[in-house]
Amino acid sequence: MTKNKLRDDALAYHAQGRPGKIEVVPTKPYSSQRDLSLAYSPGVAEPCLEIEKNAQAAYDYTSRGNLVAVISNGTAVLGLGDIGALAGKPVMEGKGLLFKIFAGIDVFDIEVNEKDPERFIQVVKAISPTFGGINLEDIKAPQCFEIEERLKSELNIPIMHDDQHGTAIISACGLLNALELNGKKIGDIRIVVNGAGAAANSCTKLYMALGAKPENIVMVDSKGVIHSSRTDLNERKKPFATDRDIYTLEEALKGADMFLGLSVANVLTADMLRSMNDNPIVFALANPNPEISYELAMSAREDIIFATGRSDYPNQINNVLGFPYIFRGALDVQATCINEEMKIATVYALAELTKKAVPDVVNEAYSVKKLSFGREYIIPKPLDPRLLTTVAPAVARAAMASGVARKPITDWEKYENKLRDLMGLDNKLIRRLYEMGRQNPKRVVFSESNHLNMLKAAETARAEGICHPILLGNEEKIANVAHENSISLEGIEIVNLRHDREEERRLRYAKILTEKRNRQGMTLEEAAEKMFERNYFGMMMVETGEADAMITGVFSKYQHTTDIAKEVIGIRDGLNHIGAMHIVNSKKGMLFLADTLFNRHPDTEALIDIARLASATVKFFNHDPVIAMLSYSNFGADTVGSPASVHQVVETLHERYPDMVVDGEMQVNYALNKQLRDRKYPFSRLRDREVNTLVFPNLSSANTAYKLLKETGMNDIIGPIQMGLNKPVHILDVETPVRDIVNMVAVAVIDAIVEENIRTNRLTRIE
Repeated sequence: MTKNKLRDDALAYHAQGRPGKIEVVPTKPYSSQRDLSLAYSPGVAEPCLEIEKNAQAAYDYTSRGNLVAVISNGTAVLGLGDIGALAGKPVMEGKGLLFKIFAGIDVFDIEVNEKDPERFIQVVKAISPTFGGINLEDIKAPQCFEIEERLKSELNIPIMHDDQHGTAIISACGLLNALELNGKKIGDIRIVVNGAGAAANSCTKLYMALGAKPENIVMVDSKGVIHSSRTDLNERKKPFATDRDIYTLEEALKGADMFLGLSVANVLTADMLRSMNDNPIVFALANPNPEISYELAMSAREDIIFATGRSDYPNQINNVLGFPYIFRGALDVQATCINEEMKIATVYALAELTKKAVPDVVNEAYSVKKLSFGREYIIPKPLDPRLLTTVAPAVARAAMASGVARKPITDWEKYENKLRDLMGLDNKLIRRLYEMGRQNPKRVVFSESNHLNMLKAAETARAEGICHPILLGNEEKIANVAHENSISLEGIEIVNLRHDREEERRLRYAKILTEKRNRQGMTLEEAAEKMFERNYFGMMMVETGEADAMITGVFSKYQHTTDIAKEVIGIRDGLNHIGAMHIVNSKKGMLFLADTLFNRHPDTEALIDIARLASATVKFFNHDPVIAMLSYSNFGADTVGSPASVHQVVETLHERYPDMVVDGEMQVNYALNKQLRDRKYPFSRLRDREVNTLVFPNLSSANTAYKLLKETGMNDIIGPIQMGLNKPVHILDVETPVRDIVNMVAVAVIDAIVEENIRTNRLTRIE
């Protein structure tokens, strides 16, 4: 990207729509006069009085416990320097955005137009009652040291200058893992730190806390090695002065094990790098251009472990791996500070996470085949969804163990579930499905197993313990795809339906299908030929009980696959149609949308079946269905076309199924806004109810709605979930992502468990 293009895009990004990157959103109802009287006068007096009696009550009645201040005076902004408080505001807003999206923490960015440390400290102290924690940002050295130390000593909330400690924590994680790969110990290595600012100071201190020996550390500033003979050293540099007979960076690097660069671009040469000890560790963190380029460093030495601050090279030292989750853990136990124990706990948590198997969602995000612990992966990736549930609990535990937690956590499983819920990355519904699946994993056929996404999903589903995958296809082709993409096939069954050894099964399946379809003109020869097609063969495995469920559709056109499913599996008794549902995990809660895949222009009877299927499916997911039949008209206002058809459907549903909570036809805003609907149409059967199920008048509107919600990136979506077949066969959208396939495997497994219970207990699925 050219510099001009980057500039234009960045300015447009910040200016488009609502200027800036953050906003304040109410968390309580505010529609009625009563709401307002509770939110403000007179009701607001009650929590005020409680807080006056007990200051800790502020965490119960206000947002303080989830509110962090990002505070700066703009004296050391990114790579821009002293640009002033106001010019630094976009950075502070950006930091607030990162807090929110990675850890669910709310932020007020505070730009203080004050360079005098004492006056700055007094300003921050004066506003501190507002916040549960303070993130100091982009304050130049050495003032930043005094400011942080004073505020930590004079306030009793978590305070951290991320420019110092964030880099220290993340680089320490990388250092520990690099040493493990090299077989070295931190107490034995020689370290050269190029740069003597806030980050260098903090990194060096943290490395020593982890075991590095002061006599093995050399720090270099713009004037050379920080040597005891120099007379220009301030109080921050003197502790790192060395007596060794070395005065330049070049001299310091001879035989060194690690180079940590927190300085400027291109100060490290290839010759300097070659003078270092075997298996050198080089963290060149100057931004945007490191002390030595990645390409030059890798060409100079083959045994190097290299990290930068850039995202376009392996091993990015990125502060976002730390600060959101450190504050999350500190806030959740109402810690009085962020101490060394909490920072060290973060280092070890990150280091251990790097060694664990990487979720496919992370591999996909970074366009790599498979990340694994090694020279090019010594630090977790910023988009790893496990960071929140790994680091925050580690920080919280360390706060409790070190005695600075005012609200200890007692139920850790509940706490980790709360963290997952914060991010919507692993919502309650999916977690519950996975947990149920692990208790009774089923045999799931993956019919299109030579498709990379399907193969990755099978591997992941098996690793999650939710199913026993059965792959249909050519063993050699599947093995080749697996090998090329580092996918493990261990414990996964592969069935090549074209093998001669499967002839008996193909013929048996053909006879069964012929018996089912002979009155529709199916001959044995025709059925036998169809058994060479994976969708037919896989569905017959489910039909005969040789498998419990099936996933297909990422290659096939859904209409063709649906026709096969109707032939082989069949539609449930009492129905003439099948449907598909997508579940949307939105800010309003769970929304169930139907029919999103199969019925293009449903007539009255089709919509009745869809409503019945939707009702049963919502109950299947342990929710009470409250159904709105949607249209562009409300309750008979338009008497022709689609509204009239939906109106008739509602009348029929009320007559045939009086216990079903359903009404319409109605526009979607009336469906989702209870107050508006109740005021305008008080006669509705949905009065005082929150609608959770939307039945659309046609496929176009339903499909558009769920895809629109999905592409906003603000909702987790599960689906398409088939409704109406006799057995669990789920037909996906073309090119469904891996994570979505695995979620659907979980749904299919639970579907199979329910099917098993139905057969055992002679229950029915449609009321």
